[in-house]
Amino acid sequence: MTRTILLIEDDTGLQKLLADYLGVFGFALHAEGRPEGGLRALDELAPDLVLLDVMLPGMNGFEVCRLIRQRSQVPVIMLTARGDIPDRVAGLEMGADDYVPKPFEPRELVARIQSVLRRAERGPAPRRGSFGPLEVDFDARAAFLDGRDLGLTTGEFNALALLARNPGRVLDRDMLLHELRGLDSEAFNRAVDITMSRLRQKLGDNPRAPQFIRTVWGEGYMFLPWEDGDA
Repeated sequence: MTRTILLIEDDTGLQKLLADYLGVFGFALHAEGRPEGGLRALDELAPDLVLLDVMLPGMNGFEVCRLIRQRSQVPVIMLTARGDIPDRVAGLEMGADDYVPKPFEPRELVARIQSVLRRAERGPAPRRGSFGPLEVDFDARAAFLDGRDLGLTTGEFNALALLARNPGRVLDRDMLLHELRGLDSEAFNRAVDITMSRLRQKLGDNPRAPQFIRTVWGEGYMFLPWEDGDA
């Protein structure tokens, strides 16, 4: 099955290189050089994944990522010419699923794409978990609070699903980082804290009086057991 990838990148040379290279691995690349065109293509094509450059004309990639997240939970990999930690943090805070610093080897990018797509698509046997007002549909990869879809990103759902499957158990950052970023990730533990913060905001969970996720200082995070939970 051909997967469609939307590339939002104004470097035409890189557009052609990636179109040719990704085609070898069964991906169909649609490239847009400007943010406005990329957002239109997102709505029209419903791609399987977005490759998003940070340095774009008229609007930076962080803002574009924020706008993408307002309308879609499609996996996003950010491409940044600057490998600084603040840039990576900014991308994660906007909801990106991964980042690849430039210059990069095309084969590494393919591996990252495949890894993000696997994490976005995998799931256990069809079932739902009920935790008070929170419903987690492990098959549909969606979560609902008081019947309202929380619109979780791939990373946020993966973190919630891992925690919800292990109520009452403290999960350390290494375990969560593996779930969020895969084996090829750098040891970037702040990615875990950013994802957990975004997840808590969507859950309306106060860290000082949590209903769902408790921080165990120096160890990790724990999903609080619910008597009616069936995950």
